[in-house]
Amino acid sequence: MKNAEWSFIIAAGGHGSRLGGEAKQFRLLGGIPVWQWSFAVAEELLDSGKISEIVVVLSSEMSRLAAELSAKNGIKTALAGAERSQSVLNGLKVCSGKYVLIHDAARPFLTKELCAKLMEETEKTGAAIPLLPVVDSIKFIDGEKIAPADRTKYFRTQTPQAFEREKLLRLLETGKSAADEASVWIEAGYPVARVEGEEGNFKITAPHDWLTAANLVAENKETRTGHGFDVHPLVKGRRLVLAGVKIADSPVGLDGHSDADVVTHTVMDALLGAAGLPDIGTLFPASNDDYKDADSTKLLDEVVKLIRENGWKIDWVDATLNAQIPKLGGIINELIANLNRCLSKDGVRRFNLKVKSGEKCGSVGRCECMKCHAVATLSRINMQQNHK
Repeated sequence: MKNAEWSFIIAAGGHGSRLGGEAKQFRLLGGIPVWQWSFAVAEELLDSGKISEIVVVLSSEMSRLAAELSAKNGIKTALAGAERSQSVLNGLKVCSGKYVLIHDAARPFLTKELCAKLMEETEKTGAAIPLLPVVDSIKFIDGEKIAPADRTKYFRTQTPQAFEREKLLRLLETGKSAADEASVWIEAGYPVARVEGEEGNFKITAPHDWLTAANLVAENKETRTGHGFDVHPLVKGRRLVLAGVKIADSPVGLDGHSDADVVTHTVMDALLGAAGLPDIGTLFPASNDDYKDADSTKLLDEVVKLIRENGWKIDWVDATLNAQIPKLGGIINELIANLNRCLSKDGVRRFNLKVKSGEKCGSVGRCECMKCHAVATLSRINMQQNHK
């Protein structure tokens, strides 16, 4: 049961000019766009019923992302304005909850615990904001005069900030603008509760912030390696398929239930092994006629999808094919390019293949079969650890 009283706005429409280059909320942090870090926490709140909806505020340039998000249950989008206050106002108009959490997309290390504290206090007071004490000595500057200031009276303000939605909507509709929503709220004379903020919930603004965030994420990166092996007999009358490439001039082909693509099968098992998932014999059993003569690269697409759904990123796959016939040296680059298309979303090369002759030794050398080994390296970021 969703808590219909609460909505969650993620403000992701800014340009992040102080950091330079691509808008900071869309930079990849640990392979994941910055905005998705806090979005993942909001999704957990949505899935657990703590909130009823998420509204992501995006610029008009992000129309494709907006369409993808809007297709999901409980997720809406709003168009960003020229100023933050207009963007938040547009988000509030889309919301339906009695209360709303408003969060900066450039604060990736949000926690559910902070959200829970803010929600509890807001339901008592009408608004709540996270504050942190100023730890440095501060000075007040008036023209040429520099004077000491009492730092115990000053606090740093974070997001998310939580409010009664209708009251904040009415305030912003008057055109009031400030550095954050709490300033407008306080200026109007409304009470606001103070919640202790979290040092880890910092905003990425300057290059130093980016380096700090990247270092924190790197500490929680998990890397795994998996090994794959496969062997198929060579027979006459079968088409030879390797790495998804049909080799027309081969006098023999590989025998098997599917297309018997020994390279692709090996790569799949290496990936599944690294992710700790069952092998291809379990996922695509030979007893199932659906996989009779199946295109193994289509099966690889399913494996890659499964890998990514489990949070893994494919870093590299290295394979060695042991084959006596036919001669494959002239098409190795084609085999690499074809299988790489299955493994890489961004076009970056993530696959390598070497071909070794059987040197007329053993079953491979007698042209009875082909054998293949592969090693896959996967990595993923433990977002939950960073959100603690």
